Amino acid sequence: MENTPKAQPTADVGDMIQVNKGMYKGLKGKVMTVRESSVIVEMGVDSDSGEPVRTVINHRNYKKVKA
Repeated sequence: MENTPKAQPTADVGDMIQVNKGMYKGLKGKVMTVRESSVIVEMGVDSDSGEPVRTVINHRNYKKVKA
C-alpha cells in the first residue's frame, strides 16, 4: 500500500491570505499560526470590545495574496 502525501501548508506565519469559501469568503487576514490542515488567521479588531477577531481556515479554503 502506498502512502498518500498529506496536503502541505501553503501559507507561512505573517502571510496575508484571502478566504475563498465559507462564512468569511472574500475577507483578508494575517496568518498567526500554521497547523497541519489549517491556519489561524487574524481578520481584524472587534469595534465593540477592541479584541482581535481570529478564526481557523482550512488550507483548501484560502489563497495567498501579496501584501
